[in-house]
Amino acid sequence: MTKFLGLLLSLIAIIHIIQAQGQQGFTSLDCGLPANETSPYEESYTKLMFTSDETFICGGRNGRIRENPEGFAKPYETLRYFPDGIRNCYGLKVEKGRTHMIVARFVYGNYDGFDVKPKFDLYLGPNLWATIDFQRLGTNSTNEEILHMPTSDSLQICLVKTGETTPFISALEIRALGNDSYITKSGSLMRLSRSYFSKSGSNIRYMKDIYDREWVAYNGAGFQGEWTNISTTLDVNNSNKYVPPKDALIHAATPTDANAPLTIELPSGGSGEEYYFYAYFAEIQDLQAKDTREFNISLNGEVLSDPIIPKKLDITTVSSVGTCQGMECILQLTRTNRSTLPPLINALEIFTSIRFPQSETDENDVAAIKNIEAKYGLSRIDWQGDPCVPRQFLWGGLNCSNTDMSISPRITSLNLSSSGLTGNIAAAVQNLPQLEKLDLSNNNLTGGVPEFLGNMKSLMFINLSRNNLNGSIPQALQKQGLELLVDGNPMLCLSNACRKRPKKKVLVPIVASIASAAVVIAVLVIFLVRRKKKATAVGGTSMVNDTFANKKSRRFTYSEVVKMTNNFQKVVGKGGSGMVYQGTVNGSEVAVKLLSQTSTQGYEQFKAEVDLLLRVHHTNLVSLVGYCYEGDHLALIYEFLPNGDLKQHLSGLEYLHIGCTPPMVHRDVKTANILLDENFKAKLADFGISRSFGGHESQEFTEVAGTHGYIDPEYYRTNRLAEKSDVYSYGVVLLEMITNKPVISEEYHVAEWVSTKLNQCDITEIMDPNLCGGYDHNSAWRALDLAVSCTDTSSSKRPIMSQVINELKECIACENSRISNNGGLESQEINISLDTSVVPKAR
Repeated sequence: MTKFLGLLLSLIAIIHIIQAQGQQGFTSLDCGLPANETSPYEESYTKLMFTSDETFICGGRNGRIRENPEGFAKPYETLRYFPDGIRNCYGLKVEKGRTHMIVARFVYGNYDGFDVKPKFDLYLGPNLWATIDFQRLGTNSTNEEILHMPTSDSLQICLVKTGETTPFISALEIRALGNDSYITKSGSLMRLSRSYFSKSGSNIRYMKDIYDREWVAYNGAGFQGEWTNISTTLDVNNSNKYVPPKDALIHAATPTDANAPLTIELPSGGSGEEYYFYAYFAEIQDLQAKDTREFNISLNGEVLSDPIIPKKLDITTVSSVGTCQGMECILQLTRTNRSTLPPLINALEIFTSIRFPQSETDENDVAAIKNIEAKYGLSRIDWQGDPCVPRQFLWGGLNCSNTDMSISPRITSLNLSSSGLTGNIAAAVQNLPQLEKLDLSNNNLTGGVPEFLGNMKSLMFINLSRNNLNGSIPQALQKQGLELLVDGNPMLCLSNACRKRPKKKVLVPIVASIASAAVVIAVLVIFLVRRKKKATAVGGTSMVNDTFANKKSRRFTYSEVVKMTNNFQKVVGKGGSGMVYQGTVNGSEVAVKLLSQTSTQGYEQFKAEVDLLLRVHHTNLVSLVGYCYEGDHLALIYEFLPNGDLKQHLSGLEYLHIGCTPPMVHRDVKTANILLDENFKAKLADFGISRSFGGHESQEFTEVAGTHGYIDPEYYRTNRLAEKSDVYSYGVVLLEMITNKPVISEEYHVAEWVSTKLNQCDITEIMDPNLCGGYDHNSAWRALDLAVSCTDTSSSKRPIMSQVINELKECIACENSRISNNGGLESQEINISLDTSVVPKAR
């Protein structure tokens, strides 16, 4: 498993996971495998690829067995145990409508040093599957196997605490079986035994069995009477929908007394239970012309099928269902009157039926509530498994309709009051069509009240009190019978005449900072230092002289610039005011921006940039090594950043904002202006068109500046520049990074494209495809929500920097909590201060 903590644009720790499944349709989880151990890895006996279970479950702790007398294989040496919560559940992807073999393995091995045999329940979705009772077993290991056809594309396997002992699990193995195999009238199949008939032999698994079923060599313990083991070295055809392993079919059992039946006492599944038999026959002996092998198969005297004549070196499978009314259950193969040879059997599977009466919650409701959970980054220990059933494990804050066990429950009430929610009201709420009550009060929700709430026919109570919602109440919500509570939202208007939003003190900008590929943390851009006065001339000699006064210590001659760049040999970039070349000063690499003689704004931007960088120093601003001002030759010499710009490194980066004072607007925030050093730390560059506010909310400029696609549309339309102009550009950068799509294409602007996709409530089509679907949905939704809010076409609806910073603080706290829960083995915690009171000072 490859962990990818990157793309946390603005915050987010997104883990890129390569789910290692060496075999298609197989999931093999080594439960409790620490993050610092190799995953996936190849198990030595089966050659199956096992991966850590960490991304399939939210809780639990890692353990390792202390006692291993049986020499358990590597996947069963570790385990995950669950001291917290009553129900802890694995969430797994499966193929709906296809039978799967699900195996849960448990090896206690005195991992905790207490040597107290645990007892707990194992659930499949909302239904009890088995009780794991080591106290009764008197052994250190056991496993449960079931053949089950999922009714949805997801599968929940839950461990439930039933007493004082702690549930645990060692491995989970899921195998998609052949189409149309092991079909039952109803319910699922619990394995009682799976044997092939050889008096000596080892267990058979993958790769000899393509489905990794475990076949045990039968030792004859259940036979009544003597039996003889026969075998062949020839190949036996095993081609049918069950595909039993050829290594099993080359062996067979016959009664030693050719006139006697072959009698097998079956393991007990309980009186009155349905037994499912899958018996495999192949003739592996050379028969004489006069020989015939024909026999009947019966259960407690009841014949199960027509007479069987095994085919020469070819598989015949008989599947049947029977019931044993008494405690004894006898399977018998009896030769017919015309048979000259005794009966024969090569392999046998025996199952008992198990019914799961409780229907799972409607899968569309489950998808909706999980999208809501992901959007708000909720992390609740009781939000595991099926949301509605069984009733004793109902998710906190939910109520459901579930009076009939055969009908899928529906979510009827959602209460997320006082849950620390931020951002807009989740669009996924509308995908709960039977929702009657919605309580989102006492949170920090922003944006407008969505009209879709009024179109939800079942919704009769909505509490949005004490949030930060704005705009007006949609007409659709002003309907009879709907109780709507909205007090405590000072920006929310109860009529169409909305109050003006009060002016707020302009908040500080931000500086970009990007760390390396393991945990990449960054901060983007608005920045530093108030200018002494606004420049008015373009290209004026006095202006340039004023700028360079008393700064000769960093001044280079033009001939030195030619020498340091080796006569401008290597171009590393191109800006609006000229070319950028690579050079060397005193053994250190530099980047030299040479002012183009044809640049219309070159002198003004050149002067602005050198004036700022000679007075201001910060870890996330490109450092100015010096300048050249000699006649018409103007050049800026910067530190050289070898990893290019952010635009070249979109896949796997994350961002977070740090504010600094005084208020300024960069006006050209884009990925190409964020350069990366050898450690992938970001350095903001190109400050030539930055402007200060002088303390006012906005300021009018005669000419709009910036890069097409990143420019705030409101600034472009009104010429009024404000802090939120850079917020818009920042949002575009986030979207560019989340999607890895160009900002402008022939068909769309990236913000318009994302908005279209969001209407489908599917984040998978939005995220960078290079992540191959391996990312944390909670983090991804929060990053996307932040980016979308930043790119709102109306500046009044965009967040201010303090809101952005608070969101990022919460994201970092969540990521550190997740890392801490993994025992600190995944990576170092993110330790970044977002204290905006600590700012670099001009000097």
